[in-house]
Amino acid sequence: MDIGAPELLLILAVILVLFGGQKIPELARGLGKGMKEFKKAQTDTESEFHKATSEVSDIVKQAGGAEAKG
Repeated sequence: MDIGAPELLLILAVILVLFGGQKIPELARGLGKGMKEFKKAQTDTESEFHKATSEVSDIVKQAGGAEAKG
C-alpha cells in the first residue's frame, strides 16, 4: 500500500481546499512542534531506560561480588 505521486498530490489538493492557504503554514508549524516534542520525549525515555539498566547492572555486579565473598 504505497502512496505514489498522484495520490500525494490529491491529498495535498484536498488539504488545500479544506484548510485554505492561510492555515497550512500554521498546521505545518504545529506538526513540526509536535514532532519535536515527540523526539524529545523519545530521547528522554531512552536516556531513562539506559540509566535504569546500568543501575540494575551495577546492583547485580555488587550482589555477585558479595556472594563470592560470603
